[in-house]
Amino acid sequence: MKKMPTSVEINQLTSNTHPDEVWAKAVDIVRRISPTYEFKFVRQVFVDVIMMFHGEFPGYSAIKTPYHNMHHTLDVFLCAVRLMHGVHLSGAKLGDDELTLIMLATLLHDIGYAQREEEDFGTGAQYTLTHVDRGIVFMRQYLQEQEFPPSFAAPLAYLMGSTNPAQDFKNVQFPDTRTRMLSQIVGSADIVGQMADRTYLEKLLFLYLEFKEAHFGNYANMHDLLRQTKTFYENTRLNKLEGSFEGIYKKLALHFADYLGVERNLYIESIEKNIAYLEKVISLNESEYLSMLKRGGIIEQSQNLLSGGMAG
Repeated sequence: MKKMPTSVEINQLTSNTHPDEVWAKAVDIVRRISPTYEFKFVRQVFVDVIMMFHGEFPGYSAIKTPYHNMHHTLDVFLCAVRLMHGVHLSGAKLGDDELTLIMLATLLHDIGYAQREEEDFGTGAQYTLTHVDRGIVFMRQYLQEQEFPPSFAAPLAYLMGSTNPAQDFKNVQFPDTRTRMLSQIVGSADIVGQMADRTYLEKLLFLYLEFKEAHFGNYANMHDLLRQTKTFYENTRLNKLEGSFEGIYKKLALHFADYLGVERNLYIESIEKNIAYLEKVISLNESEYLSMLKRGGIIEQSQNLLSGGMAG
């Protein structure tokens, strides 16, 4: 019997800063689902997306959004791989094409923040309200240029669309129940993968800067966004994770039972730790909030971006 993972090991689940390490973990998990899976398409997109973040993809500038960065995409990607493993173990066996669609959708879900070289103004956060639609346009053109199977485009549009906060998922007319389920996996991974990050609370300050640049939301300041986050999570868990996505995130526990020998949803546990700590933060005087958020040097980075006029 495997020993219980330590707190350090649990924290490492969302420390997805190194692409090569994330790729190795994903391959290992996918092999548990489909031992002969062919990674050609996913590997190409993985490499190209990393190039996009680094400013090495032809015709595009480096993605500069401070919250929706490479780490965020890797978080969501690996969470989706773990979740699709859990779903597979639950009896809803996933075919190789379905695995491909899930992985491509999560890798490309925020590619709409990317800017062509001629669009190189702001950080890309100005596309907050339109980035999912922009990403779908990019996906269709990219698949055509790279000669991917034409059959990928239509389902990918549904899967990527599930990450759009403005989408009324329950009213989407999916072509079949499988596409709907795959979309639930992608949408759930987008929420759970980012909120389980150990530095999620600190990164909310980056998110505030993106919202400010996009003139989105009704947040008076960084502190206001922190105060509203607990309610945001409660509503998101009720209406999206449990509601529209029908609790599919719970299948993560099956992945961890197989992978670590503990049937626990370590992502949700991490999120709840974040929210519990957030409650302590917002119980203080506003002037004390930022002194409680010390991880990753993010406070200093966000304040430098704000003083440098990043949010306009």
